[in-house]
Amino acid sequence: MSETILSVRDLKTWFGSGDDPVRAVDGVSFDIRRGETLAVLGESGCGKSVTALSLMRLLPQPAGRVVSGTISFKGEELLAKPEIKMRDIRGSSIAMIFQEPATSLNPVLTIGAQIGESLALHLGLKGETQRQRTIDLLGQVGIPDPQRCISEYPHQLSGGMRQRIMIAIALACKPELLIADEPTTALDVTIQAQILELLKLLQHQRNMSILLITHDLGVVANMADHIVVMYAGQVVEQASRQTFFERPLHPYSRKLFESLPSLEKRGKALSVIQGTVPSLRQKFTGCRFAPRCDYANDDCLNTFPEWRQLQDACGIRCLRYQDVLNKPMGHASSVTISGPIRQQSPLLNVRNLKIYFPIQKGIFKRTMGHVKAVDGIDLEIQPSRTLALVGESGCGKTTIGKGILQLIKPTLGSVMLEGVELTLLDWRSLREKRRDMQIVFQDPFSSMNPRMLVSDIVAEGLPQEMSGDERDSRVNELLRYVGLNTDMRDRYPHEFSGGQRQRIAIARALAVGPRLIVCDEPTSALDVSVQAQILNLLKQLQAELSIGYLFVTHNISVVAYLADEIAVMYLGRIVEQGAANDVLSHPQHPYTRALLSSVPHIDKTDHEALYLKGDMPSPADPPQGCHFHPRCQYAMPECRKSYPAWTTVHDGHRARCYRLNDTKADISD
Repeated sequence: MSETILSVRDLKTWFGSGDDPVRAVDGVSFDIRRGETLAVLGESGCGKSVTALSLMRLLPQPAGRVVSGTISFKGEELLAKPEIKMRDIRGSSIAMIFQEPATSLNPVLTIGAQIGESLALHLGLKGETQRQRTIDLLGQVGIPDPQRCISEYPHQLSGGMRQRIMIAIALACKPELLIADEPTTALDVTIQAQILELLKLLQHQRNMSILLITHDLGVVANMADHIVVMYAGQVVEQASRQTFFERPLHPYSRKLFESLPSLEKRGKALSVIQGTVPSLRQKFTGCRFAPRCDYANDDCLNTFPEWRQLQDACGIRCLRYQDVLNKPMGHASSVTISGPIRQQSPLLNVRNLKIYFPIQKGIFKRTMGHVKAVDGIDLEIQPSRTLALVGESGCGKTTIGKGILQLIKPTLGSVMLEGVELTLLDWRSLREKRRDMQIVFQDPFSSMNPRMLVSDIVAEGLPQEMSGDERDSRVNELLRYVGLNTDMRDRYPHEFSGGQRQRIAIARALAVGPRLIVCDEPTSALDVSVQAQILNLLKQLQAELSIGYLFVTHNISVVAYLADEIAVMYLGRIVEQGAANDVLSHPQHPYTRALLSSVPHIDKTDHEALYLKGDMPSPADPPQGCHFHPRCQYAMPECRKSYPAWTTVHDGHRARCYRLNDTKADISD
């Protein structure tokens, strides 16, 4: 057995002073051995990131403080070291990759300068030696043309490239422990697969330990050796990867598994965790999960559950784990959510939609070219149906949604909603028609006025001729409809959780009685348990109100659960389209296959991803011929000459590829 490199015992980190501090981390203990990956799993607000910041001694001051506990790194107590000694350890022996690289990188320093800072501070490298070491590091993390990259700034790089830069900075001095805080949350599945594979490769080469913080069970299944589950500031379960995924013992862990969307759960309501994470200002007398637990009894509410060490390095904090063990895993709620019978007349009909943005240069702003964000799209959505748009960031998914709603004026094409051509309407007629089409944005907090009460936000779109009592009654009805209490109407957006804010955004969209809702990544920032609530709500609303959804996302598991049809986009064009079952089970286009193979699965930890080489080309200068051919392993001379026409596979399933016969292998095998 390898040596223990980090040992944390009874760590308590509080914020604020007085009688009611926030006990963000309240007695956390775990070990990390050399060369292994320990995953810390849990919902937002459970204390994962605060634990990592405590290890690095990077808590925000003066609010945050470690109250008690020990952090032993290679036998040395980190909490006893002065700040000047910790500066030598950070970046050198222990490094950290933060969740959002765009805010972690300095926008006014070149990539070379930012990596060079660490090399100069910890290794004393300067001049040409430092430059060459920087180039070597960029090459190790898969940056193409590293000689050019060292002189570029963060804004010139894609999200995946910026995350690779963060990894290069963290690994510059060959740390023995790497803390990765949600390193792939904001990335597409293709980029996520590359980043995770890169971390595993570097870990193997350097025998490095990794503390991985995430709420993605698929990532945990593919990366972790051991797993720690946190809830409300405490560790509630600890186990090896195999034991955890075969037999999770804590009711909270079980619920996380049951909340995951999948193709097998279509038509059923997802299992959800009722209630919310409790306030960490209070002193607990019983189990912290008891108010939300299906197994809880009076003992759970009144008796503090002690940590129980089980065999095979497993542990549990639960009074009734034996009852959990004896009950088989559930997969979905028994409640069926079934929509109405498919109608023949389309709700939305989009033909040859093009949205180009001019590239202007010089003092006279001459147009030198165009960014072809959307380049000839055909879509059709029927009432009570969901069409999912999937693809990497920058492919034009969100632009299509805004173009359909006429928030961006299309360059060319037709957009018909219930037989009305939207592109020909004047502003007054379009304003009236917008009652029939609404949008739910990715980040509900930034899409709401922080100075407006929830009641005013929801009522904003209601007719002005409604009386005050009628408006109040309608707001209360909408809040209840999306599962919120009416006494929440007089609060501000910042007083709600992420899931609650998304419910408010949905209530606002429903206020005007829309026929079509564009959902732009509405669950990407949510935990799996909250995501399950929102997906159940969207399905219920569709079944009751016959709403059509255009669902923009890169989360394939959400698509599998929610979508009736799927359109796969690449560089402004749809490359494959068909019924959800057909596209997911028998993908035809090489890009679709690469997307699906990149999705981490909790039950397929050894599947091989089809990694895409390079980055998506610029829509301002797309490749000649098939846009995907520079990254395609099946490309042939014909692919470089002209863009392929549609080829129908069967029953509405079609793709644009010259070599369909060579790519028909079933990815699910």
